[in-house]
Parts: sequence; structure tokens; C-alpha cells
Amino acid sequence: MNLVIPIALSNLISATVISIDVVMMGMISQTAMSAVSLAGQITFALTLFYMGMSTGAGILTAQYWGKKDLETIQRVLSIACTLSLCISVIFFSVTFLVPETLMRFFTMDNELIAYGSRFLQMISFSYIAMGLSQMYLTVIRSMENARLSASISSICLILNILFNAICIFFLFPTMPMLAVASVALSTVLARFIELAFCIVHSFTKGSIRFRLPTPKGSQRNLLKDFWKYTLPVQGNYIVWGIALTATAAIIGHVNSDMVAANSVASMVKNLAIVLCGGIASGGSVLIGKYLGQGEIEKAKHAGNRMSLYALIFGFIAGCTILALKPLVFSIVSLNTTAQNYLDGMLYISAFYCIAKSMNATTIAGIFTAGGDSKFGFWCDTVVMWGIILPLGYLCAFIYQVPPIVLYIVISLDEVVKLPVTYIRYRQYKWLNNITRKI
Repeated sequence: MNLVIPIALSNLISATVISIDVVMMGMISQTAMSAVSLAGQITFALTLFYMGMSTGAGILTAQYWGKKDLETIQRVLSIACTLSLCISVIFFSVTFLVPETLMRFFTMDNELIAYGSRFLQMISFSYIAMGLSQMYLTVIRSMENARLSASISSICLILNILFNAICIFFLFPTMPMLAVASVALSTVLARFIELAFCIVHSFTKGSIRFRLPTPKGSQRNLLKDFWKYTLPVQGNYIVWGIALTATAAIIGHVNSDMVAANSVASMVKNLAIVLCGGIASGGSVLIGKYLGQGEIEKAKHAGNRMSLYALIFGFIAGCTILALKPLVFSIVSLNTTAQNYLDGMLYISAFYCIAKSMNATTIAGIFTAGGDSKFGFWCDTVVMWGIILPLGYLCAFIYQVPPIVLYIVISLDEVVKLPVTYIRYRQYKWLNNITRKI
């Protein structure tokens, strides 16, 4: 719990930082909210790369932390920061230069494209800071310092909300386009402040530093290990994330009311599920630590407890969504049609959270902690691209089913994965010590 609660809080803050722009734009207009939500898919795609690299860094850090090998952990951080910075620069360049092209992938509505393009150009600057800070926070979490990570993220969230409120309610309350741009710049400022806190802590109180990788033979061996355990996870996140982005594009071509409803439903669902993510992340740190120490039975016991907690907290997450329904409808301004869509989506999301919690804990937490990182890639490739997306396309454009039926179809992925994941778990192929003498 000392790991799970701070990590869950940190995940909640991260999810809130992403969602807060959508929520606060919903206070201005449904169009602005929908545009920011669609534009946010680009940031989400970049986040997938960060998630893959941070998972790889977290796997190695947790196991070497079990051996108390700080020198190797320092090298892991240097590798992760260098790679994340390269990815950030690529995303920044594309997003800043051709935002309209990116928006046309999600919608053909010219007003949504105009708002979304302005948002993308402004928020692209945050990508440079976000990659570095996420790698640092991941590594210190994997060294069982989750409270510091949560504290830094909390400051970022508070500042983001404060800056957004000033822009929306005081500076540009009747100018949506300027409000969209200023909200994006608020996020940029908050992200750079977050990075500043990470740098200061690194060079004052931290046991690891921001440094460039060194061309040593041991560094090359570590880089091989990093890619070995990162690439399958990275592929998993990309396959899964692009599929989710594709489902957003399918919804975006149905009608704007469904886009607005899905924006709110996704936000509520992501916030409700964060405790489950804390179980996955916190448990993976413990399992990695035990495996690095060679304590296989302790790791196995921790995996069993995590699975039980995932079921319990998945149920709690579903109940939380239903409990938040009145509050959600009172905050967000939607027309009647969008409200009806949202009502059905929230009920579906409540059931989705149970399967999502169990799969995320097992695949992203237990399996990856023990180096079994390939299963998630193949599972999501088959389920998302072989089943869910083809069915979603047929339902939306061929059979033209009602929007709620379409939403049910694209939400079936976690249910389909659940039995396969359980069978894989019971094979215990994830109980591996992946450390080496470096």
C-alpha cells in the first residue's frame, strides 16, 4: 500500500492533467471540448511511447533496485531520457508544422479542425519537457520513492488548473479560440515547471542524475537489455493505442454529438481506473524487486495478491463511475442527444472497468515485471486489430448500428482478453530474474 497509494495518486494526477483541458473547455462550448478531445489523441499517441519506454526502464530499475545497483540504474535513466527526447522532438516537429493534417484524420468538421489545430500547435511545446520528466519520475517510483513522484505531479496539476482557470474565466471567457490556445499554453508552462522540479531534485537530493549515456561496453549490454524488454511493451502500447485512436476516428466520423459524449465518458473512465493502475505499477515494483533478489516464491505470492486486488478495485472503479454520473452531467454542457449517448456510455464503462483492471494489472504489471513482455503485444494485436476494429468498422459504416451498440462493440476488447490472460498467468512464465553482472 505504501507503493500503490502514491502511485495511484500519481496516475490520477497524470490522467487529470490530460483530462482537465477537456473538462474546462466543456465549460465554454461543446465544440471547443470536442476539438480539444480529438486533438488530445496526438498527445495520447506520444504518451504511448513514453509508457513503453518508462515500462522498460521500470522493469530494469526495479530488478536492479533489488540488488541495490545504483550505478546501473543511473545508466538506465540516461538511456531512457535520451530515447524519449528523440521521440519528443519528432512529435513536436510534426504537430507544430502540420496540425490541420493530423486533425483531418479524426474529423472532417472544419470548426473542430480549426480549434484542434490551434490547440495542437500550442501544446506541442510541452512534449520536450514531458518526456524527460516522465522518465525520471518512473525511475524514482521503481526505487520505491513513489511519494516524491506524486508530490511533483500534484504541483503540476494544481498549477495547470490554476492557469486554465485564469485563462478561461478571466482572460478569454467569451473568446473560445483564444481560450483554446491559452489552455494549451497553460499545460506547456506546467510541464516545464514539473521538469524543473525533477532537475532540482536530481542534483540536490536525488541518488541518480540527469546524464548523457556513456559509450562503455557495459552500457551497450544494458542498452540491449533495455530494447529486449522495452520493444515488446512499446509495440504493445502502440498496437493498443493506435487501435484506440482508430476507434476515436470511427466515432469522429459518426456524428459530433457522439464525439462529445465519448470525450466525457473516456475522461471519467480513465479517472476511475487509476487506482487499478497503481496496483499494476506498485505491484510490478515489488515483483521486480523480489525477482532481482532471487525470491521467486515471494514474487509469486505478490502476483496472486495483486490479481485479487485488481478484481476488487475494478469493481470499485465501476461503482465510482455510476456514482459520479450526476456530478458529470451537472458540470459538462451537452445537448440532449449527447447527454443520452453519455448516459449509456457510462453504464457500459462501469462494466468495462472490471475487466480492464484485471488485464492491466496482469499484463502491464505482473508479466512485464518478470520480463514476459511479449504476451501483451500479441494479445492486443489479435484482439484489437483482428476482432474489435473490423467489427467497429462494419457496425459504423456498413450496418450503421445505433451509436450505443457501436460503443458496446468497441468496448469488448478487455472482455475478450480476460480468459486468455488468466491462462497465461497460471503458466507462471513471468517468474524470471533478468539482472546481469554489468
